[in-house]
Amino acid sequence: MDTPPADIRYLPTGWAIPKEQYCDQPYVVVCRDGTWVCVLTTGRGVEGEPGQHVISTTSRDQGRTWSAPVDIEPAAGPEASWVMPLLTDYGRIYAFYVYNTHNQRTVISESGPIKRVDSFGDLMCKWSDDQGQSWSAERIAVPIREFACDRRNVYQGRVRFFWGVGKPWTDRGQAFIGLSKVHGFGYGFFTGTEGIFLRSDNALTERDPHQVVWQTLPDGDVGLLSPLGPIAEEHNGVALSDGSLYCTYRTIDGWPCHAYSRDGGHTWTPPEYMTYSPGGRRVRHPRAANFVKKAANGKYLYWFHNHGGKWYDDRNPVWVLGGVERDGLLHWSQPEVLLYDDDPRARMSYPDFIEDQGKYYFTETRKDIARVHPVDPELLEGLWNQETAATVASKGLVVDLAGDACGPNAKAPAPRLGDFEKRAGLAVDCWVRFRDLTAGQVLVDARRPSGKGWALVTTSDGTFGVVLSDGRTRASWDADPGTVTPGKWHHVAVIVDGGPKIISFVVDGVFCDGGEVRQFGWGRFSPHLREVNGDEHLTVAPRLHGELARLRVYNRLLRTAEAVSNYRAGR
Repeated sequence: MDTPPADIRYLPTGWAIPKEQYCDQPYVVVCRDGTWVCVLTTGRGVEGEPGQHVISTTSRDQGRTWSAPVDIEPAAGPEASWVMPLLTDYGRIYAFYVYNTHNQRTVISESGPIKRVDSFGDLMCKWSDDQGQSWSAERIAVPIREFACDRRNVYQGRVRFFWGVGKPWTDRGQAFIGLSKVHGFGYGFFTGTEGIFLRSDNALTERDPHQVVWQTLPDGDVGLLSPLGPIAEEHNGVALSDGSLYCTYRTIDGWPCHAYSRDGGHTWTPPEYMTYSPGGRRVRHPRAANFVKKAANGKYLYWFHNHGGKWYDDRNPVWVLGGVERDGLLHWSQPEVLLYDDDPRARMSYPDFIEDQGKYYFTETRKDIARVHPVDPELLEGLWNQETAATVASKGLVVDLAGDACGPNAKAPAPRLGDFEKRAGLAVDCWVRFRDLTAGQVLVDARRPSGKGWALVTTSDGTFGVVLSDGRTRASWDADPGTVTPGKWHHVAVIVDGGPKIISFVVDGVFCDGGEVRQFGWGRFSPHLREVNGDEHLTVAPRLHGELARLRVYNRLLRTAEAVSNYRAGR
């Protein structure tokens, strides 16, 4: 089989953005003439070390190449961090960033003095009227109202800890910025956080930066919190079609939060974990950036990591949901892999979403390299159309059996499959009804006596899984327990993705994300697993307590959206 084309989801295929060593939050605005201006936080050390500062760079070819960086704040000055750009209606770019105004070199924390000095001081802004080629010599402090959490910190509010990752967004002449306030800080980590927003009604049109007015929201003395834990941070948002606001933010509870405001940010719905649909299944996500973005078509995208971790780890791969708005609420699709790296410990995060000339792009950072990535529009359209698509995918369909051809011990020629080491894929899609879930049943078997090949089998956990072997390396993974019920017809899609080396299951149109049982619903397989071509024939239902109504095999991965569409197409 031919080697599949380059996978643009693979992180190194992206286009690098200039930086020093450390780099974070590569956020882009697109100017009227098509110039991209990217601002980012950088430094010659690692995150939080002295010399951390903020820069800009420009691209005139949609992120493929970039100009030499320009300092917004120099490395020799007090630390400047977490820069966020705002493009005004008349072309000015504001850069907002946390600035260590008084050049304070240590801070008191719950665990003693700490030398990291990049999350307190003032929210400063500078501006550029020449598309980021130069920045104002003057900087202006943006006032942020004191909250109860500020008074609870070790300085009783004399020093306020905060940072921002919420790239400004605009709607109906208003501009919004998301920030995180900190009231607990110790052992190098924030131990208590909550979210606020800044809103300006004149920043987009007022040409005198001293006359721009910012209001701190929500009203009252407390920001947006987590339902259970002490961590609620990195709030970012979008405006809905009626002007309502929607935001997402991270916790340490295994689920992100979301909230709505119907009054311009003054008040918000009570703290609530994010769900795929109103009142539905919770989205799973660790302590990492999870950003919501709005596309020009009025639909939404959500960047997250799709597992129930509670710390900073496991940010590879990146998954994405597509959102549609109904009756003032967002409904989210099942997830797709957006980006991945071959190193499971890679930690890409802090993205931006760019639309330009009908094309879609994401930026991201691994903290030591930042990149731009074009996105396949079919992937996004598949997300946005999941609720209605109901056709069977035909590309790569190499086995399609129904009726007697799905009967016990029926045979069919086994398709030739690609090499997973070369990022090939495999998908098996079937309708099955189990009488019971006794372990050791075989739904389909394409293995040789030596075990080389692949099969779908039931497991000792009361579910089913896939077994893969190239004769040297063996891999297996199973669907979440409780996803199938004896006596009921189920649609099952098993997706083996040779890009990120991930096995996932979609059952009855729902992606298996681990639920309440395990941190990961998807599993990795060895990068050394090669091709799993086994027996010349595959055998249908050689040991199945039940029946198959349809069996399809694809010599490529199916996207989640395609698996959902196959399910909606019916038996």
